[in-house]
Amino acid sequence: MSEPPPEREWRFYLDDMIAFTEKVLTYTDGLNQAAFESNPKTFDATLRNLELIGEAATRIPQSVRDGASEIPWRQVIATRNRLIHGCLGVDNDTIWSVIQDDVPELLGELASAAGHPRRIRIAAPKVKLESAKHDNQGGTQSSC
Repeated sequence: MSEPPPEREWRFYLDDMIAFTEKVLTYTDGLNQAAFESNPKTFDATLRNLELIGEAATRIPQSVRDGASEIPWRQVIATRNRLIHGCLGVDNDTIWSVIQDDVPELLGELASAAGHPRRIRIAAPKVKLESAKHDNQGGTQSSC
């Protein structure tokens, strides 16, 4: 019998989180919410990378998470869980708000935790719908 592969170093997962975060921002750069929702490939690729951010976060040891308390670890992992398990209950307005408001900030926090220089992202002006932040009482539903 062969031995199981050695456990991957947690720093690699942190780098993965940075790469997935950058992909989310790249995929949605210059889009408004309507354009994002109307492009199934962009929508699906973005959601997949949001899931992967949370999945990688689960691989970061608790002691490391405790030392990087500026990163909202529980929210990142909860977002992953909601996307994976609550497919039909995920509100597009909430997803767009996460992409526009939370992901850029997360990228800076992850870069700091990884010891990278703070990344500065120059993007097109954000276009937001008035209802971008609300609970699941309205808006459109994802089409998982």
